Amino acid sequence: MKKRTIFIGTVVLLAIAFALGTSFYKTQKTEQATQATAQNKEALVRFHSPTLGNANAPVHIVEFLDPACESCRAFYPFVKEIMASNPDKIRLTIRYAPFHKGADEVVKVLEAARKQGKYWETLEALLVAQPQWAPDHSAHLDLVWPHLNGLSLDIERLKEDMKSPDITKLIQQDLEDVKTLNVRGTPEFFVNGRPLPSFGPDQLQKLVEVELSRTN
Repeated sequence: MKKRTIFIGTVVLLAIAFALGTSFYKTQKTEQATQATAQNKEALVRFHSPTLGNANAPVHIVEFLDPACESCRAFYPFVKEIMASNPDKIRLTIRYAPFHKGADEVVKVLEAARKQGKYWETLEALLVAQPQWAPDHSAHLDLVWPHLNGLSLDIERLKEDMKSPDITKLIQQDLEDVKTLNVRGTPEFFVNGRPLPSFGPDQLQKLVEVELSRTN
């Protein structure tokens, strides 16, 4: 009986130690990410980054996004909902982390659509239709075109604009910043320069609420 009690006590202590170790690791990781962001502020947002919302909003969400990422598709309506619930208080900036095969070509579609003033409509249309053009976690450009119907885009002009060296440079810059900020997955969020302590919609909601309370 005594041995069993000692064994149970040891297991409990190990569980507590593991939990504390995990918490310390997450805290340390968050602090390191925060420091990396603070030291590389210019890498967080570039002048070319698409932005939605009040330019003077007190809370700024930066999202590193892959258009072929299922989690990005799932998070996007949630981000829009947070913004709608706090009108003029939140600004969203999109950065690219096209990790999935072929996703860089879809980024070119988005940027070419931006030249026609149709960026956000195109992004939302492609995210909704993502299962159709990225059925195997890889982007298939030839399957994208039907989902642009109804957006009043000049498709021939869009295809030509996709070849622009400026768009290629933009993607390259974002990928360099991805490395600088140690972004390893998508979506990756920064709220007023602070990374999420852990991944999840609740964590994003709480961090936004903390930043909103600070501004109030």
